[in-house]
Amino acid sequence: MVHDKSVLLDIEDLRIEGYTGEDWVPIIKGVDLKLHRGEVMGLIGESGAGKSTIGAAAMGYARDGTRISSGSIEFDGMELTTATEGEKRALRGSRIAYVAQSAAASFNPAHKIIDQHTEAPLQYRIQKRIEAQEDAMDLYERLRLPNPQEIGFRYPHQVSGGQLQRAMTAMAMACRPDLIIFDEPTTALDVTTQIEVLAAIRDIVDQFNTAAIYITHDLAVVAQMADTIKVLLKGEEVEQASTEDMLENPQEDYTKSLWAVRSFEKPQKSRPTDEGPLISVKNVSAAYTGGAKVLDDVSFDIYKGMTVAVVGESGSGKSTTARCITGLLPPMSGEILFKGEALPPSYLNRSKDQLRQAQMIYQMADTALNPKVRISEIIGRPAQFYSGLSGAALKHRVDELLDLIELEPSKYYNRYPPELSGGQKQRIGIARALAAEPTFIICDEVTSALDQLVAEGILKLLDRLQSELDLAYMFITHDLATVRSIADEVVVMQQGKVVEQGAKDQMFTPPHHPYTDLLLSSVPEMDPNWLTDLLEERGIENLGEGAEV
Repeated sequence: MVHDKSVLLDIEDLRIEGYTGEDWVPIIKGVDLKLHRGEVMGLIGESGAGKSTIGAAAMGYARDGTRISSGSIEFDGMELTTATEGEKRALRGSRIAYVAQSAAASFNPAHKIIDQHTEAPLQYRIQKRIEAQEDAMDLYERLRLPNPQEIGFRYPHQVSGGQLQRAMTAMAMACRPDLIIFDEPTTALDVTTQIEVLAAIRDIVDQFNTAAIYITHDLAVVAQMADTIKVLLKGEEVEQASTEDMLENPQEDYTKSLWAVRSFEKPQKSRPTDEGPLISVKNVSAAYTGGAKVLDDVSFDIYKGMTVAVVGESGSGKSTTARCITGLLPPMSGEILFKGEALPPSYLNRSKDQLRQAQMIYQMADTALNPKVRISEIIGRPAQFYSGLSGAALKHRVDELLDLIELEPSKYYNRYPPELSGGQKQRIGIARALAAEPTFIICDEVTSALDQLVAEGILKLLDRLQSELDLAYMFITHDLATVRSIADEVVVMQQGKVVEQGAKDQMFTPPHHPYTDLLLSSVPEMDPNWLTDLLEERGIENLGEGAEV
């Protein structure tokens, strides 16, 4: 197919400022960006580099507390910096679409997925309702969603995070836009699902000559998606080149440092011989109300001071197992043991001390922290509840916890979550879990929403805290690089069952269970041809024609 390669988006000397409460300070400092029809540009850089701010500006939009102070943003001949709000609203959703990082926070929980999908085509009178629904089902099938004829009639909370992210990508394509801004669209996806989504996005971009800005912190992913890569640091362009040139020969030291991240790997520990497991999951089966069984005879042990990584695709039962351990979902059969004693199946029947022992750190700090509550109260509440602290003693404990997570108390005590970066928010989530003084912490995809430099810092922090406090971790993740970094033992789950488990070194050494082998072979590599070669190897030419990964 021959594509029209005319310039679709032309950004020149873009400058954006943010308000500190006292003054306006520069956030984006004179960035240029030129995007042709059918071209995909990758924006990479660590947290705070300005990637998402530029992505929003491409729609003529400045986030709350920011303003476009100067520069030009021209979309298909229209200058967005001087366009009226009505003119810009006419573009958004129809000719320019946006795929957010957190689908769970972006969908309206009160409306069915398909109703939200069809809203834009109906509003812009592109399709009638029946046509829009049929098109939605076709896009669901292209994006490899299960039961594409039915899944849209569920509510957002009734599907997994990975499925919801794919539904959002389908929604962005509803009006067949000229430009899509993908803001970390595969961050929440497991590696096998990620392949399906990446391949489908590439297929859709190619078929409809859609231009895209692909914002990500995953260098191996951007290598598969982008024609060109622009590297950003603190609101300034570091360098730009074709993907192949950027991967083979980055010019700037900062870019080279991004290429070299994830060097951290802690030594693997062995199980202690002088004591039994801290947590035992014994033959647990579970189902949600009115639904099919989602866990089937799951068993594994977690020892004091050790990290067990639980890996598997979206919907494999990883987070459901965590819910059973914490008592949020009582098992149908089987039991959870703490130091050899059975815990009551429901958290409602557990003692305060039993509740204190197991805490959680959540994947999306944005949705896990109340944006209207000060940091001191977020951390202080569990310390107050479990330890009865108040007044000066409570403040001292909060200061102590902030020190422990390497945030200066005087600077962060009175702040609110929206004033923090993603990595800082996740540190607050860690401090909140530690405030209960647990012996066991469930880390649910705690680094998946973070850029690789920040994620490495969080992993090092968790490792230090484990050594200092002798904590046990259950580390739920789809990122096998994280597993290599942090795990002592690995449990592989598929469709609610444990298919393989053992020490980390053993799990990464062939021969593997076929499903484990599928996961390992699905980890993207820093090779722009990796995805194409993998799809050919697996006999997949076009995901839109019903092939399966």
